[in-house]
Amino acid sequence: MPSVKHIQVTFDCDDIDRVARFWCEVLGYVPQADEDGRAYACVDPTGAGPRLYFQKVPEGKVVKNRVHLDVRVATGLVGAERLAVLEAERDRLIALGATEFQVLPADEENESCIVMQDIEGNEFCLD
Repeated sequence: MPSVKHIQVTFDCDDIDRVARFWCEVLGYVPQADEDGRAYACVDPTGAGPRLYFQKVPEGKVVKNRVHLDVRVATGLVGAERLAVLEAERDRLIALGATEFQVLPADEENESCIVMQDIEGNEFCLD
């Protein structure tokens, strides 16, 4: 049975350069450009994370994502300390063009997280 060596996450989008540059800023990735200098992919400079690929599609986003990224900025933190880290990252990402969708407060099973949308409306979580 073959084993998977690498994965790539693909985003359907309208403005591939803009969305690619947004995600590079979010994750600290570096853009891969095409012959015209437009970003079409993002890669982790350490080689640890998956490659993100952006492909132009004619239709806009119309429904909730079935798969999303969790941007893990508060791993191991709990309570008010966790929420403060999540809110600081939320504010940084809003300045890049993201929007806050929903704050999910901690409950008996899960710590708090913030549901966000990227610049084309794709959902992701700050976790």
